[in-house]
Amino acid sequence: METTKNHFFSDLNVMLGRSMRHIFRSMDTIVTVTIMPIAMMLMFVYVLGGAIQTGTDNYVNYLLPGILLIAIASGISYTAYRLFIDVQRGIFERFHSMPVARSTVLWGHVLTSLVSNAISVVVIILVALVMGFRSSAGLLPWLAVAGILALFTLALTWVAAIAGLSAKTVDGASAFSYPIIFLPFISSAFVPTESMPSVVRVFAENQPVTSIVEAIRALLSGQPVGNDIWVALAWCVGILFVAYIFAMRVYKKRV
Repeated sequence: METTKNHFFSDLNVMLGRSMRHIFRSMDTIVTVTIMPIAMMLMFVYVLGGAIQTGTDNYVNYLLPGILLIAIASGISYTAYRLFIDVQRGIFERFHSMPVARSTVLWGHVLTSLVSNAISVVVIILVALVMGFRSSAGLLPWLAVAGILALFTLALTWVAAIAGLSAKTVDGASAFSYPIIFLPFISSAFVPTESMPSVVRVFAENQPVTSIVEAIRALLSGQPVGNDIWVALAWCVGILFVAYIFAMRVYKKRV
């Protein structure tokens, strides 16, 4: 049993290293994922921020959680793309003909998504600090925020795995991310839901992004989180669980 575990983690380390090398050899993926949310943050703060009423004097603080979720939603489209390319090139079959634990090939992509998106998140937070973002949160709230973002990334990554493994074209592999990127715009990420028409408000208040944004915002501002964190965790875990099951089914059919 111990030998099997060591073999699995050894193979996983190799697959993670392979996938990360692809990332660092093509840094435009991280740059693209990072630049778009930063540009959006600059536009909302310096162009539209004065016209948006949020009840706070520091709009960067209000805006940042939603920008981070958009960055992650953009980043996972590249995971789907890389999986699609591996499928088309027969990489999975090639590795499976070797003495390699089968699931490690897929998990290498998943962990790479976590690492690359974490890099993007850190860069965006650093830019937000330059723009005036300030947080009174201590270490534990920051760790909670990191945990929520990691769980959100993991959940969406498994959704991306379904798209990447089952898509017929490159465009199809990444198209699934567009609705996910759009979701923060119909949430409390940019404006309070109270300002929205009743029908839109009902949707905004009961979709996953709003609870995740509100939980992160409360944690970073040192305010009571309330039920938002539990709703956010429920959404993330639920999506992760369902997406993982379907992704593994698609993967087994592929291999």
